Amino acid sequence: MATHSLFSANSLHTKPSSGTHIKVQEKWLGFTALDRKPTHLKLSNGCRARAALNADPRSIEIPRQWYNLIADLPVKPPPPLHPKTFEPVKPEDLSPLFPDELIKQEASNERFIDIPDEVRDVYRLWRPSPLIRAKRLEKLLDTPARIYYKYEGVSPAGSHKPNTAVPQAWYNAQQGIKKVVTETGAGQWGSALAFACSLFGLECEVWQVRASYDQKPYRRLMMQTWGAKVHPSPSNLTEAGRKILQMDPSSPGSLGIAISEAVEIAAMNADTKYCLGSVLNHVLHHQTVIGEECLKQMEAIGETPDFIIGCTGGGSNFAGLSFPFIREKLKGKMNPVIRAVEPAACPSLTKGVYTYDYGDTAGMTPLMKMHTLGHDFIPDPIHAGGLRYHGMAPLISHVYELGYMEAIAIPQTECFKGAIQFARSEGLIPAPEPTHAIAATIREALNCRETGEAKVILTAMCGHGHFDLPAYDNYLQGKLVDLSFEEEKIRASLARVPKVGG
Repeated sequence: MATHSLFSANSLHTKPSSGTHIKVQEKWLGFTALDRKPTHLKLSNGCRARAALNADPRSIEIPRQWYNLIADLPVKPPPPLHPKTFEPVKPEDLSPLFPDELIKQEASNERFIDIPDEVRDVYRLWRPSPLIRAKRLEKLLDTPARIYYKYEGVSPAGSHKPNTAVPQAWYNAQQGIKKVVTETGAGQWGSALAFACSLFGLECEVWQVRASYDQKPYRRLMMQTWGAKVHPSPSNLTEAGRKILQMDPSSPGSLGIAISEAVEIAAMNADTKYCLGSVLNHVLHHQTVIGEECLKQMEAIGETPDFIIGCTGGGSNFAGLSFPFIREKLKGKMNPVIRAVEPAACPSLTKGVYTYDYGDTAGMTPLMKMHTLGHDFIPDPIHAGGLRYHGMAPLISHVYELGYMEAIAIPQTECFKGAIQFARSEGLIPAPEPTHAIAATIREALNCRETGEAKVILTAMCGHGHFDLPAYDNYLQGKLVDLSFEEEKIRASLARVPKVGG
C-alpha cells in the first residue's frame, strides 16, 4: 500500500366494514390480520380474507423522524479511529466518501432526525409496511404463542434496504454528486441503491461479491434494469481487487473486498461518493422506520412483544426493528427479550472478538470497535444468502456489550427447514437472511408449546426470496449442508486484526 492516509486514492386509510367487497389484487391487505379475532371478508372472486379492522396499515402514519438510539444510551459507543493515527475520526476525514448531511448524522447524538419530505414521498411506494400475524404458522406448530412479523418485502427492491438507499441517494443528489459506488453481497443492497439512484438521476456502480454474482444473475439484472453498472468482486478494475486476484485468482470474494474496491473508486473521483448498506450509524438510524411503525401497529392491537427476533449480518435490519423497542425498554415501558440471530457460517457476535478492526479487507476504512471475525475473513461460498460480513455494526456490538440484547447462531439447514414451514403455511417465500429469524422464532414457539405460555413473538421478515430460489433448490435436493465452524481459520484471521487497545 503506497500510503496509509485515510481514503487516499493510492491506498488500498380507510378501514373496511364487515360487508365490504374488495378487489382481488388488494388481498395482501387481508394478510395484515392484526386483530385477535379477525373478521372475514367476502372477496369478489369468492375467496375469503381476514380484515385488519384494528390496524389497517394505511391508518399508521409513515414516521416523520428517524430514531438515534445513541441519545438514550447511558454509555456512548467508542468512536471510529483513523487507521494511521489511531485518533478519533474527524468529519473532514470522511468527506471524500460521504455527503455532509450523512457525516453529520453519523456522529449525531440527537434523539431524532427529521426525514425529508422528498424521502417520505418515495417511502409511500411501500410504507407503512404490513405487520402480519402468522396464524397459519401458529396452527402448524400447535403453539399458544402469538407470532407477528413485520414484512419489508413489499418494497420495490423486495427488502428493507431501500429505507436507507433512498435517503442516501437523495442527500448525495442534494449536494450535487453525480455518481455513487457501493458493494453488495446477496444483491439486496445493490438492488435498493440502483432503484434509489434511478429516482434521483445518479449514476450507480456496484461491486458484487463474486460468489453471489455467479449464483444470483437476476439480482444483477435487477440492478442493471435500474441503470447500474455491476462488476464481480474481486475485479481487475481496482488496486485492491488486483491484489486479491494475484493471491487467489479463483477468490469467491467477500463484502470486505468489495467494500475496498468501491471505497478506492470513490476516493479517486471528486464527483463520486460511497454508499454503505449496513453497519454505519446513519444507516441504522434510517432503518428505524421499521420499528417506529411496528410500535404503533402493535399498540393499535393491544399487543406487547415478549420476544423480538431479527437476523443479523451487518445489522441494519435488526437495528431498524429493535432500536425503537430498546428505547421503550430503557424507559421501563416494556421488557422484551431482544435476540439477534446470525449464521453459524459467519458468527461475528457469538464467535467474534470485540475490538477495533477495519471495515474492509484492504484496510482503507476507519477502524471501528465491533464484534469481528477479522477483516480478511471470507465465508464459505456454499453459505446460502447474505449475512456474510466479517463484523457487526459498532452500535449493535456496543448494545450487545451493554447487555440489552442477546445473540445466537443457527446452521443453515435448520434455517431453510423453517423457511419451508413458513412458506407452506404463510405463503411467503423468505429470503435466506430472514430464515435465521424464522428458525429462532420457531424454536421459541415450540418452547411455548412445551410450557403452555402464550408469549407474543415479533420477528423481522426483511425480504422475499424470489431471487434466491437456487438456494431453495439446493435445500430441497439435499445439497445444502451445514458448514463447520473453522476455529483455525478464525484464529488466523483474528491474528491480523490491528493492535489498537481500548
